[in-house]
Amino acid sequence: MKKIKVNTEGCIGCGACVGLDPEHFDFNEEGLSIVKNEENINPEKIQEVVEVCPVSVISYEETDEECDCDQDCHCCNDTNKECHCNEDEDNCKENEKAA
Repeated sequence: MKKIKVNTEGCIGCGACVGLDPEHFDFNEEGLSIVKNEENINPEKIQEVVEVCPVSVISYEETDEECDCDQDCHCCNDTNKECHCNEDEDNCKENEKAA
């Protein structure tokens, strides 16, 4: 399965991804890019976003990550860390802080 990934550690929050594809990208509390949904992906559009990122922190690639709900973490919108889909929101936020 292909997934959109954003390396938030390298993100500078320029907003190019959000401007080009607000259906799939948004900002987190720190103003950095996150993937907000992976439904109805147009591979050409995502490739455009990948290419326009000035710090090359966005990718669209095959992954072996598995999740019971087949989606990324709903409570913290985290596509780069372990899936928390079966955890409550408070526990997810604690995991995110600890990472």
